Amino acid sequence: MREKSALLHHKIFKLSDQHDWVVFVHGAGGSSSIWFKQLREFKKQYNVLLLDLRGHGQSKEIIQNLVDTQYTFNSVAEDVIRLMDHLELKQAHFVGISLGTIVIRTIAEIRPEMVTSMIMGGAVTRLKLSSRFLIRIAEWTKRFVPYMWLYSILAFIIMPQNNHKESRNLFIREARKLAQKEFLRWFKLTNEVNPLLKLFGEKEIKTPILYIMGAQDHMFLQPVKEMVARHSNSLLKVAQDCGHVCNVEAPAFFNEEALAFLGQHAKSMRL
Repeated sequence: MREKSALLHHKIFKLSDQHDWVVFVHGAGGSSSIWFKQLREFKKQYNVLLLDLRGHGQSKEIIQNLVDTQYTFNSVAEDVIRLMDHLELKQAHFVGISLGTIVIRTIAEIRPEMVTSMIMGGAVTRLKLSSRFLIRIAEWTKRFVPYMWLYSILAFIIMPQNNHKESRNLFIREARKLAQKEFLRWFKLTNEVNPLLKLFGEKEIKTPILYIMGAQDHMFLQPVKEMVARHSNSLLKVAQDCGHVCNVEAPAFFNEEALAFLGQHAKSMRL
């Protein structure tokens, strides 16, 4: 049995028991700090839970207190579920970015009653052939190439344009806080991505989902378009002149679309 010390580091911004909860889930190599352009607006209308996933931000030491040190999306999702159970949060809306969207979708698979709605920014729904080739190259070189070189190269490939510089630098800066061992643990999750995404693509769920993507997200936008075309409970909004990390590059668009979506699905907005 895991101790309470294994709980993820988190911050709570609570308005009242009557307001809906919104849980923010960052991606690999990030931390809860990437939501700094969302926090002010969201906490005006909702209770907010910010968290650092295992090995990230101020949850860096959590791995020392975990029995399960082999990372899977299930184990990472269970960390979030355990935190919510500890805080007695029975249900929430989830907002994620990049690989954080896979964590959220996994939570919806494990505990569907816990997820009221999902907002998926820069969502990863399928890896194109170019993405799989990139991961394979990284897999071959990860043992002898310094992990920050590898991470920086990946960041440039995913976010190549000048207007992606802020989000690219943010993720590189956050990734520097990871130890190489921790980076490799997270990198191993890429082995799970394809079969997991195939399952999610084939299995539509009833939970309403809003995808917010950048028009310049060349690796992940097209697969999201294809999924939304197949799934009736999904909606897609695309920010122009924006890359993968749309909550950082297009915060006004992201916040407006996300809050409008939440307004349609939040219980507290209907009281």
